[in-house]
Amino acid sequence: MRKAPANEDLRVFTVVARKSGFAAAAEELGVSPAYVSKRIRLLEDDLGVRLLHRTTRRVSVTEEGERVFHWAERILDDVDHLMQEVSATRHVPRGALRISSSFGFGRNVVAPLLSQLSVAYPGLKIRLEVFDRLVDVAAEGFDLDVRIGDEIAPHLIARRLASNHRVLCAAPSYLARRSPPRSPQDLAGHDCLVIKERDQSFGVWTLRAGMEEQTVKVTGPLSGNNGEIAVQWAVDGRGVVLRSLWDVGPMLADGWLVQLLPAWRQEANIWAVYPTRLTHSAKVRVCVEFLSAAFRDGPLPRIHVASA
Repeated sequence: MRKAPANEDLRVFTVVARKSGFAAAAEELGVSPAYVSKRIRLLEDDLGVRLLHRTTRRVSVTEEGERVFHWAERILDDVDHLMQEVSATRHVPRGALRISSSFGFGRNVVAPLLSQLSVAYPGLKIRLEVFDRLVDVAAEGFDLDVRIGDEIAPHLIARRLASNHRVLCAAPSYLARRSPPRSPQDLAGHDCLVIKERDQSFGVWTLRAGMEEQTVKVTGPLSGNNGEIAVQWAVDGRGVVLRSLWDVGPMLADGWLVQLLPAWRQEANIWAVYPTRLTHSAKVRVCVEFLSAAFRDGPLPRIHVASA
C-alpha cells in the first residue's frame, strides 16, 4: 500500500503548479530550488504518478497533476482551518529560542537585532551561540541558523534575508610593496590571508565575474579561523583578504583597504535556515519575519559603501 503524501509536499506542488517553475516556487516559499525539487520527487514517488512535464524553460502540469492539484488545494485548505482552530497557542511567540550564527556576523549584526527582538517579544528566551563551523541545525537542537553563504542542505528550509558578496582587498601599504593582481590566478603569487570559517574552503577561493568562474589555490604567512582577525591583518598590510562587503565596507570607504579585481566577487548571501516550516512555531516565525524586515528596511549595520 502506498504511503499517504505529506501535506508539505502537496503545498510545494501547488505553488510549483501555479508558478510553472521550480525557481519561482522556491522564491515564493522562501526555500531553495533543491528543496522544491526533492519535495516534488517524493510526492511523485508516494502517488506513483508523474505530476509535471519538465523542460529547460518551464514546467507544466500533467493530466494526473491537474487532478492532484485540485485535491491538494482542498486538503490544504481543510488542514489550515484545523490548525487555526486547535493550535491557537502556536500564534503566540514564547519560550526558549536557540539561534546560531558565525563569530563576526553573529556578534556585530545578529546580536544587536536579537536585542531588539527581545524587547518586541518579551515572552521569548533567546539564546545566541556563535561558531566558526557550519551548524547542523536540527541535529544540534537549534531553532534557527543565521548564516552567510549559499550552500544549504536540501532537507533544510531557508529564507534569504539579504544579498551579500565577498570582495578582494588589501591595504595601501601592502600594494606599495606588491603590484596589484590583474586576474584571479595572480592571487596564487600573493600573500593571502586565509580563513577557515564555516562554509569557506581553506585556501581555495572561487570567484565569479558575470558568467565566468575561476578557482585559485591561495597561501600566505598568516591564516586563522576568525574573519575579524584576518581583516585586521589586511589593514596592517599583511596581505590580501577575501571578506564580505558588510564587514570591510567601512575600511574601503575610509581608505584603510583598497578593493582589488572589482569585477570579481564571491556570492555570500545572508540566510535564515531552519528545520521545519514557520507555521509550526510562532517563535521561529516572528524571529525570521523580524530579521527579514530589519534587513529589508535598511542596510546592514556596518555597510556604508555601495556594492562593487
